[in-house]
Amino acid sequence: MTSDRKDDHVRLATEQNRARDRRNDFDEVRFVHHALAAYDLADVDLSVRVGPLTWPVPLYINGMTGGSAETALVNRDLGIVARETGIPIASGSMSAMFRNRETTESFSVLREQNPDGVVLANLSANASPEQAREAVGLLKADALQIHVNSVQEVVMPEGDRAFSHWLGNIERVVSALDVPVIVKEVGFGMSRETVTTLAGAGVRIVDVSGRGGTDFAAIENSRRTGADFSTLSGWGQSAIAGLLDSRSAAEAAGVTLLASGGVRNPLDAVRALSLGAAAVGVAGGFLRVLRDEGIDALIAEITGWLDQIRSITALLGQASPATLTETDVIIGGAVREFCEARGIDIRPYASRGTNTRRTDR
Repeated sequence: MTSDRKDDHVRLATEQNRARDRRNDFDEVRFVHHALAAYDLADVDLSVRVGPLTWPVPLYINGMTGGSAETALVNRDLGIVARETGIPIASGSMSAMFRNRETTESFSVLREQNPDGVVLANLSANASPEQAREAVGLLKADALQIHVNSVQEVVMPEGDRAFSHWLGNIERVVSALDVPVIVKEVGFGMSRETVTTLAGAGVRIVDVSGRGGTDFAAIENSRRTGADFSTLSGWGQSAIAGLLDSRSAAEAAGVTLLASGGVRNPLDAVRALSLGAAAVGVAGGFLRVLRDEGIDALIAEITGWLDQIRSITALLGQASPATLTETDVIIGGAVREFCEARGIDIRPYASRGTNTRRTDR
């Protein structure tokens, strides 16, 4: 049953990313153009700090799949893509291998194909410290993602129905591991209250993973008899809203924010970096390219993304992704309404580069 579900997820996510309406909250973030501020592209360094780790680029392939023969082939191809582009990559949920040891190779193939790159293991919030150590060891992982996905579980016909123990589990796993723990949503967003709670449990990296990308409520609903949970499609807040909501709380608690969910192009990645994400994850869009066009096409796609991220960073007068938080951005539409309702003053974002912008180059 688990293998069938994993295959269903890949198929349905690919279909969703072919047909999805392209407009989302990223469109509500616009940069103020300063015509004499551009940096030399050759001087832009794309490396970033993610908690205690240094990543070569501010873009990563987010956790997708594993747990079946078909998804083993997907992970093999993704491992090759990560190796050839130098981009960090996360495994899909490895919980399946604790139920069926025959699925272990569908995860380990990521490290086999990418022996020297940044690889993240991935488990659910039900994982024990022992399982976490085993998952990290299997992939020789640089960090562990723990995904929290209560919305998906509620809609999933065979999903979990108990969630109150998750926070305690996360705290125990953080204490047990020697590598960083990244807690992520699966596309329903994070709030500042959640980030603060996670910081209290010792978590220092949070992926705000918001709506606008792969919708797991819709995927699981399509697997239900009667599809009676359609009202939860589109639940939650976007990555953009999550960054704006969580940034102050994260800074106060020493938490690094990542962003994923609905990232459609390199400009979206730069938008997220400008709002405080240390790095930006993509899953569904890259999966669609891989499934429809193949490995070489995805390598070319990611290489193009990295080139454009460098170019846009330079255009905005910055030498690194980290200083994109000094750029001037205008926030409008539904995101502005969200910020007003949550008491977030977005006016300073429009002129925050005034004291550091250079126009004498």
